[in-house]
Amino acid sequence: MDTTFIKYIASLTGKEYPKICYVPTANADNPYGIIRWYERCRDLPVKPYVLKVWISSYTDKQSFADILLNMDAIIVGGGNTLNMIAIWKAQGIDTVLAKAYKRGIILAGGSAGSLCWFAEGTTDSRPGELTTIKGLGFLKYSHSPHYNSEGLRRPMYRELIEKGIYLPGYAIDNRAAILFKNGKFARAVTLDKKQHAYFVTVKNGKVVEKELSAEIIGE
Repeated sequence: MDTTFIKYIASLTGKEYPKICYVPTANADNPYGIIRWYERCRDLPVKPYVLKVWISSYTDKQSFADILLNMDAIIVGGGNTLNMIAIWKAQGIDTVLAKAYKRGIILAGGSAGSLCWFAEGTTDSRPGELTTIKGLGFLKYSHSPHYNSEGLRRPMYRELIEKGIYLPGYAIDNRAAILFKNGKFARAVTLDKKQHAYFVTVKNGKVVEKELSAEIIGE
């Protein structure tokens, strides 16, 4: 996770030292990822936290709601989206995140942490091939991450939208992001001029891919 991205998320909170929680469920609470999170936050004006799901009631006394609803922002990490959402639903974290969204807590993430907020999208969470997945549906669009780095993503996403299987939606390159406010597109940002974000829809029976004007925040 790039420190520029963390700083950008922090700026959206409007707080001087915002509390930001990293959620590494998709990566099975990988300890190396958690260490990197704290390392990257070390010199930033943020108060970093982590929400783990591989826990025990004997040692962990705070509920998931106690932790997440006390944050200014929540950043979800990458990994296996399918497993992550299944765990969230089993633990009731999906419901807590819905409450966080309604309260105006900033929700963010990359890869699985980007896909999860949308209605549907493409995923490599299953063996063999890219498949489709339902997200939490906070954003009523489809989504494709990794648009410029995984060769199968773009054609599959375009085809699913063209056939009407997917809702129109947003695709992002690896180092690009999109900000939504009240469920609507607000702006696109990128870490450099080679990265882009797109809106993909159908007009007159043909798929149309529009590159979105983006603010460069990494140079």
